[in-house]
Amino acid sequence: MLCLRQVCLFTLRRSQARTLCSDLLLSQINGCTHEDEVFSLVGRNKARLSEKHVGIALNMLWQLQKDRPFLLRTSDYVRNHSQFLTLCILAENKVEHMEDEVIVDTLYSILRLNVEDHVSLAKVLVTEAWKRLERQVFSYIYILLSMPALSKFALCLYKQHRNFSPLIGQVAHVVDMKLDSIQDIRILSVLMVSISDVITESFRDRLLHKAEQLLEEKNELHFNYARRILQFLQNIKLRYHPLLEKCNRIFLESASYLDIHSISHIFGLYEQLGFDSAEFRLLAKQLLSETIDDYCDPETFAKLFFALGPMAGSKVRERLLETAAHMAEEFSSHQVLMILKTMQKMKCRNSHLLKKMASAVHKHLDRYHVLQVVKLTHYLVVLQCQDLELFAKLKMLLLGYLKSSVTPADTAAIIRVLAMLPSFPVEEMIINKAAAVLPQCGLHHLNCIAAALVKWNHHGQLHWQNSSELCAKLLQKLNDCGFQRLQKANNLNGLLEELTHVNGEWFEEVLNEETLATCQHLIDQITWANVVPLSFLLLKSDHRCPALFDRIASVTVANIDKIPLSEIYFILFLFSALNYDPPDNEEFFKTCIQHLTSNLSRLETSHVVLLAHALAVAGYFPPVLITTIFDVSFLSKLDAQLTVLPDMVKQRVHSSLMKLNRAVCLECPEFHIPWFHEPYCQRVFHNSMSRINPQRQHIHRMLTEILGGSHYSRISVLTPYYYEIDFECVLDVNKKPLSYMVQNIPLDGVGGIHLRHNIKDEETKALPPGAQRIALEFLDSKAFSKDYSRHLKGEAAVRKRHLEMLGYRVVQIPHFEWNSMVLSTKGEQLEYLRQQLYGIQ
Repeated sequence: MLCLRQVCLFTLRRSQARTLCSDLLLSQINGCTHEDEVFSLVGRNKARLSEKHVGIALNMLWQLQKDRPFLLRTSDYVRNHSQFLTLCILAENKVEHMEDEVIVDTLYSILRLNVEDHVSLAKVLVTEAWKRLERQVFSYIYILLSMPALSKFALCLYKQHRNFSPLIGQVAHVVDMKLDSIQDIRILSVLMVSISDVITESFRDRLLHKAEQLLEEKNELHFNYARRILQFLQNIKLRYHPLLEKCNRIFLESASYLDIHSISHIFGLYEQLGFDSAEFRLLAKQLLSETIDDYCDPETFAKLFFALGPMAGSKVRERLLETAAHMAEEFSSHQVLMILKTMQKMKCRNSHLLKKMASAVHKHLDRYHVLQVVKLTHYLVVLQCQDLELFAKLKMLLLGYLKSSVTPADTAAIIRVLAMLPSFPVEEMIINKAAAVLPQCGLHHLNCIAAALVKWNHHGQLHWQNSSELCAKLLQKLNDCGFQRLQKANNLNGLLEELTHVNGEWFEEVLNEETLATCQHLIDQITWANVVPLSFLLLKSDHRCPALFDRIASVTVANIDKIPLSEIYFILFLFSALNYDPPDNEEFFKTCIQHLTSNLSRLETSHVVLLAHALAVAGYFPPVLITTIFDVSFLSKLDAQLTVLPDMVKQRVHSSLMKLNRAVCLECPEFHIPWFHEPYCQRVFHNSMSRINPQRQHIHRMLTEILGGSHYSRISVLTPYYYEIDFECVLDVNKKPLSYMVQNIPLDGVGGIHLRHNIKDEETKALPPGAQRIALEFLDSKAFSKDYSRHLKGEAAVRKRHLEMLGYRVVQIPHFEWNSMVLSTKGEQLEYLRQQLYGIQ
């Protein structure tokens, strides 16, 4: 009987639909150009309105709003109109007779008109759609809800924040069954976002594969489809490079459709996903710079400031800062947060703007929830805000939140930011709260609490009785919790995720070795999907761990096609930076180089430079890579992209290009690449000139004593290609020191730094036959790995190699030898230096 009733209702709805196709009233509603026309028709024809009329009328009201610019929409007027209420009542009464698509369209329209979720019509529509969806899932005789209707219904549920409801689970089940039949990326992208919170890992992978397939098949795609795919990736917290790169390409091809809202949204998603694109930055900068005068309201200007501020040139930057200060009082609480966050990115400490923003924070302070207050405090401290009254209010708010906090994440975040506050007297309550939450904390939260405790202890901010003893006990308990967390870890992916943001003194001194031991215990879980985060961890630890390094190398060689192209750099950098050669060293580097050089066009220019430098440190100079980089068109493109990259990235790429240029000139003269970094090196050198430290002065005095006078050695010598060496001296064929003054060895003093200009002249003219130029260098802890092997790291090894090519005999003094008990007296140090200098064994 139930099945028969469903068939009858379906037949009735279809029959009514055929009748209404030629309905004059329906045509009149469809022809309306203003909401008042719709309401007039409704008012005159209440008795004649069928469920089809009602659905079309509500849909038309939304379409009329949709066609207008956002600021000209009149949704409030529509919702408050008496005939709108009439339509809602009629729709509620006729819902059982509506077609599936009409139910979904009606629900979508009223939600887009900002009707509250709890309004009875919204509830009735959702309930009726749920009933029909259940019939779709469980009945043998049912009318299928079409995929377009299902995607729109899922979007409605998502907008109602029903992310985890059983109804969304029903939608996900239908999508799971029908996934192979979906051929429309628009429909798929909406469904992916809507069901993202209720899918399994295997279902997630099927969705990703399907999205890749549909993006590959379609030539022209709207950027909104790509934006929804990014939203899905952000929802599931997955940086999936194949889709990220495809979406980025779609954005680049959709320049004419992008506006400030879409650009700022894309930048926000990229930031959350840890993805960046210099090409998209360039495009966005061009589009936004051309229309900068169009953004006069607080909402669009805040988005402009967020998107354009970090990459703006000096003139545009000043305009943005002036406008932001002028609009400060008009910003909403969310916009104030966005402006301050962007100011931190820009490293902007403009006192006038900061004062204005602090005033706006005062106004909105009661509207922020706990994590927003944490972020506000962080931004204001980093920007060096001077509003002590505001900091006092923030402190009171944070302490109040801390007392009532029951979640480890909130507690750790509050304690971390309290430690940032200037002159903050630490209350015993904070220590007790930290102690109470420790057993529930993950490694990241433990790290936040440890950093705060260490800072307070070092700065003497614990003033109550027995505070030092209480703090020491808490630190010991914190260490124990960290060790227990590591020892219980049985999933490498989960561990690596926990360790992503763990760094600093506590990690280095307490957890480092135990962390690596845990990773070795889980070595069989290393796959192509986690070799990159594991490489990050090993770089952070600064330890050479042969078992882990060898496993990473073998997994990389076996799965080179699966690892994201731009992330292979981090694996190569690990091996070159820590100067480690895996057992199949040649095969490892050859496989990586072959894969990279055959896909160079897919890499951004900055990534190509960083890769080439990492390979050069390891002693590899692929001809394709070198000739590509040292080409005028490539360097021009690189210059353009560097203008929009963050300062830290920009400096790193500039430095890597200079080092690569130096390495190619010295090690591969057959490429005939000129040395063109002289002006850059001079600029960097003069900006970073520092005073000679006491350690070097002490060693120089000893060298003077050994050699017989200060004129036999030089301190802080700048070589060709701009290596600065600690000490230089020259010994003749009989190992006697040569005086710089007597031998007239060309040397120019530059502010205490001695600069040699032409190495060839010195080799042929300056040095007598058999004489030897010696570079004596003191190597601090940064030159060695932190494990027990104390192995020389890649940069220090390259430096030694290059100095030898420049004609030096290089003598390196490791810090652990110089500062050891064996050399505790001046006499022992003098003898050690003499042996190193003269090559006495």
